[in-house]
Amino acid sequence: MSKVAFDEMAGIGEACRPGYKHVNDWLRDTSTEQLQRYHREAEVLFRRIGITFAVYGDAAAEERLIPFDIVPRIITQSEWQRLAKGLEQRVKALNAFLADVYGPGEIVKAGVVPADLVYRNPYFRPEVAGFMPPRGIFIPISGIDIVRVDSETFYVLEDNARTPSGVSYMLENREVMIRLLPDLCLDHRIAPVENYPDELLATLRSIAPPSAPMNPTVALLTPGPYNSAYYEHSFLADRLGVDLVEGSDLFVRDNIVYMRTTEGPRRVDVLYRRLDDDFIDPLVFRPDSVLGVPGLVSAYRAGNIALANAVGTGVADDKAIYTYMPEIVRFYFGEEPILKNVPTWRCREPDALAYVLDHLSELVVKEVSGSGGYGMLVGPHADRATIEAFRAKLIAKPDEFIAQPTLALSTCPTFVESGVAPRHVDLRPFVLTGSDKVRIVPGGLTRVALKEGSLVVNSSQGGGTKDTWIVADPA
Repeated sequence: MSKVAFDEMAGIGEACRPGYKHVNDWLRDTSTEQLQRYHREAEVLFRRIGITFAVYGDAAAEERLIPFDIVPRIITQSEWQRLAKGLEQRVKALNAFLADVYGPGEIVKAGVVPADLVYRNPYFRPEVAGFMPPRGIFIPISGIDIVRVDSETFYVLEDNARTPSGVSYMLENREVMIRLLPDLCLDHRIAPVENYPDELLATLRSIAPPSAPMNPTVALLTPGPYNSAYYEHSFLADRLGVDLVEGSDLFVRDNIVYMRTTEGPRRVDVLYRRLDDDFIDPLVFRPDSVLGVPGLVSAYRAGNIALANAVGTGVADDKAIYTYMPEIVRFYFGEEPILKNVPTWRCREPDALAYVLDHLSELVVKEVSGSGGYGMLVGPHADRATIEAFRAKLIAKPDEFIAQPTLALSTCPTFVESGVAPRHVDLRPFVLTGSDKVRIVPGGLTRVALKEGSLVVNSSQGGGTKDTWIVADPA
C-alpha cells in the first residue's frame, strides 16, 4: 500500500481534480492576508455562537473552540452516491447484527463471529437480551468514520453506533461558510445539509412505539452542562423543537415515562439520549448514577418508549467486532460489502499477534474499546520507549488490541500558520435509520489533522473541522 498521500484537490501528478476548479482558482487569487482575515472572522463567529467542547482533565482549557478551516472539502456527486450506497448497506448490517445477537444469535451459532467477542463484550447488555425495540431499529443515528486513500478507494475506519457526535459542527460550519464566502458558495451547486434536523425529527418520530399518538412527543436527554458535548445537545434540541431534559426532569410511573412541565406531567414517547448505557437507569446499571431515570429500562422493555440509540448498541461498534463486518454483511445479505474495512490484524489470534509484534514500528495499534484517538500507538511516529511499552501491553492482553497498517490518508488543502498546505482528513457522515426509510444528509463532518504529518484528527488532540461540499460532477 503506497505511503504517498493522495491529495483530494491535486491528486497525484494532476493539475486539479474534478470538482475543485473553483476552489483552486479562489486559493490562487486570495492572498494569505485575506485568508487570515477569513480565519479570524470565522473564529469570532464561532465564539459568538458559543460552539465549544470540553477537554476532560485539562484544567487550563476546560472549554475550547474546535479549530475551523475555511478551505472546503469537495466530494463530487458521483463519489457521494457510491459512499451513500455503502453507508446504507453497512448500517443495515449493523442493525441486523444487533437484532440477531440480542435475539436468536444465529451468527454466533454459525461460527461467523466468536461468542466471547459478543457475550463477554463490556458493551453487551444481557439486561435487554431477547428484547426488540418498538420498531425493530437499534441504531436510528449512526456516524461512520470514512478515510480515503486514492481517487477510488474509501475505507471505513470506525463505526459509531452509541451516541455519535459532531453533527452540530457540520451544520454550523456550513452557516459560517455561507456568511463568510457567499460568492464561493454560489460558484458551486452544493447539496444542502440544513435539512438534517427535519430528517432527524422524522426519523425519531418514525421509531415511536405503536401506542404513541400520531404526533409523538420527543425529548433529548443530556447529562447536563458539564458534559463535553453539551453545546451539541442544546443546539439539536433547539433545532428539533423538542425539550432538552436531564434525568431529574423525567420520572416513570406504571412503566410509562413522563416529563415534568409547568402544565403537569407529559408522556414522552421517544427519547434521544446522549447518555451512555451505564448511566441511564440506576435500577439496572450503575446504582450511583444521578444522571439517569429510575425505571427507564423497565418502561423500555415494556415497549412504552423508544430510545435512540437502543440500549446495548456498543457491542456493534467495538473495534474487535469491526474486523468481522465484511463477514457480517455477507452473512445477513449474501452481498459483498460496498465499503471495505481497513486491513486489520486481530491480536487475539496468535499468528496475527506474532506479525504485529514484529512490525510495531510500522503499524497503528488500537484498543478495541478505545475512542477519541486515545489508547493507540502510531508506530512510525512513536519513540522506542513507547513502542516497547505497547509491546508489553500486547503480550499481556492481546485480546484487547487490533492493529492496522499506517494508511496514507488523503490530504486536503488547509489554511495553517505557514499558509495553505496539505493536511490529512477523515469524514463522518451521519446515517439516520427510521422504520420508514434510511436518510443520509449529503456530506458530513470532515475532521482535519492540523499538525503537519499527523494522522490524528480528533478535536481532543488538536484536530479541526472543515465544511464538506457535495457538488455536481463537472460537465
